[in-house]
Amino acid sequence: MKIDHHLHTYPRSPDSSIAPERLLERARELGLDGVVITEHDYQWSGAELDDLSRLAEGIVVLSGAEVSAREGHFLVYGLPDLNEAPPGIALAELVPIVRRYEAAIVAAHPFRWDQSFDDIVAKHGPVFDALELASKNITREMRRQTERLLRKYPMGATGSSDAHETETIGCYFSEFPGRIETIADFVLALRRREGRPRHAPGVELASGPVET
Repeated sequence: MKIDHHLHTYPRSPDSSIAPERLLERARELGLDGVVITEHDYQWSGAELDDLSRLAEGIVVLSGAEVSAREGHFLVYGLPDLNEAPPGIALAELVPIVRRYEAAIVAAHPFRWDQSFDDIVAKHGPVFDALELASKNITREMRRQTERLLRKYPMGATGSSDAHETETIGCYFSEFPGRIETIADFVLALRRREGRPRHAPGVELASGPVET
């Protein structure tokens, strides 16, 4: 399955211009099988997802969140809500919450904004289920730094768009071998490191092409 799992929509992410309905239309045009919406410090409720899923026409629609932690931004999937993961939470507090709920955590755009990601991993260990290897907000140099880190530590790698505008939806995505229907399925696939970064043809690739 082809899933873009780092996406922002308006108005729940104020810096996005993507209407949720347009997200589904574009995902369908691109041949994506699923999307996981990850607003900034907001997670869609089950009722909200149900309403959107009625328009999905076969596309799997799930939700996680991009948590603005003290050390950077982290994509979290599988928490019941964000009550225990407010903005500004320390990574040392966030990771145990993720593990307690058997959720998954992916580092969004490592090394962005001069983030000392080497130091983060040296301090906390390889606690991430994956590092985001490619997105519209990951430069080729950031990707090289991430690849070097992945050669040293046992963590997965993902691709996703980090789209805030319609034209960047699906520029990168992750491909999974099995069927994913629920957030529990998605979390399990991430924790098993089953996802493989992929890129869409004919689009601008900030991180460079991903080998297939």
